[in-house]
Amino acid sequence: MKKKLPKIIGNAEWCSFETLKIPAIKARIDSGAKTSSIQATNINRFKRGGKSWVSFEICPLQDNLSFSITCEAPIIDTRLIKSSSGIAEKRFVIRAPLKLGGEYFEIELTLANRDGMDFRMLLGREAMRNHFLVDPSKSYLLGEVSEETLRSMYSHLTYSKTGLKIGLLATDKSLYSNKRLMEAGVARGHEMQFYNIQQCYMRLDTDTPEIRYRGGNIIQDLDAIIPRIRPSMTFYGCALLRQFQSIGTYCLNSDISISQSRDKLFSSQLFSSNKINIPITGFAKSPLDTKDLIEMVGGAPLVIKLLQSAQGKGVVSAETNKAAESVINAFKSLQANILVQEFIKEASGKDLRCFVVNGKVVASIERTAPKGEFRSNIHVGGTAKKIKITSEERRLAIKAAKILNLVVAGVDIIRSNKGPLLLEVNSSPGLEGIETASGKNIANEIIIAIEKKLKFKHSPKPDSKKI
Repeated sequence: MKKKLPKIIGNAEWCSFETLKIPAIKARIDSGAKTSSIQATNINRFKRGGKSWVSFEICPLQDNLSFSITCEAPIIDTRLIKSSSGIAEKRFVIRAPLKLGGEYFEIELTLANRDGMDFRMLLGREAMRNHFLVDPSKSYLLGEVSEETLRSMYSHLTYSKTGLKIGLLATDKSLYSNKRLMEAGVARGHEMQFYNIQQCYMRLDTDTPEIRYRGGNIIQDLDAIIPRIRPSMTFYGCALLRQFQSIGTYCLNSDISISQSRDKLFSSQLFSSNKINIPITGFAKSPLDTKDLIEMVGGAPLVIKLLQSAQGKGVVSAETNKAAESVINAFKSLQANILVQEFIKEASGKDLRCFVVNGKVVASIERTAPKGEFRSNIHVGGTAKKIKITSEERRLAIKAAKILNLVVAGVDIIRSNKGPLLLEVNSSPGLEGIETASGKNIANEIIIAIEKKLKFKHSPKPDSKKI
């Protein structure tokens, strides 16, 4: 009897898992990896019938994180797996039947957060043994899956298009946060429109005020607008929001809230007057008062911030009083408004980012500064991980967002010997770092907040289709 020859597959292929209700997922074919793995977040171990099970969520499509599938499976093992970067971590192992190129057989999968990877799944050599040979120079030898077919396969995860008309007011449609909000809105059945702030203009009129978009198109009948205004566009972006409000469009964050959050001095005064603990902060106009200003916040080391800055730009530290004087006087010679703030040494270059949506902390992460930096900013090489915050930190984050009347806010907190201290509140917080580290679908939470405000109710989703 002739032995069946293994099929030849490329370096990437489409496959599916019927028991996990995944109709299509791209897999990186990697003979260098022993074990197969699949993207998983919100991993929770539980008992069922006296045995250990695990529940987890899978976002099977790399380009659309709004499609999320909740899965459950028995745990067959827990293994220490070393990633390609050399970092070892403990992972749960499950078994699931794989369908690939007409072949249908059971494989072992480790559950791993692969959000930073190009593929949601990796097929290792143990799973391929006796089934496939790999041609690493080619891809998708078993066939591609079209966008139309994918939409059909995952239509049961999408609400029918009978929802709201929501606009996203920003500058760059391709940014992660903006893309995520657009796809989350579409997944929940809403009509999403992107508007570039710089291409919007206004007609001020008592009877018929208007907002027009490039080519003279009148923006009308929007139920809501999501503002994501970069600091350099604050003045004009807030003017647009006032115009949207005047024509009856709900703005997720108001122009007043955004303006207050961008003014670090004013927001610090608001927090201080509302009994919110912040690092000791000084502000002065005259360079003649520089020495006393430094002593007032406890002396060096200290932090010097431009009054309007974002993502760690315009923030420097001074190790000595002399260095602090030089930096402060240099800023003042440029007529720049600055804040001088005490340095919290015990924080060790770490802070907390709490993401608040509609009066609730929906995710929290701890950010750590790269070596040699004092700023825990992932945009300059820092790292982030999911963390459980204390009830005091949670109350602080919610209260800070409420004081500024922000429906959506990124609240930054630092841990000190005096307890949690509020650093600042961001009215247009980015989603990439916190969604990746926490595994939470925050874009979805933001769309839900709009639905609640406008009292919108969905029709029930159709039953999930079988593969």
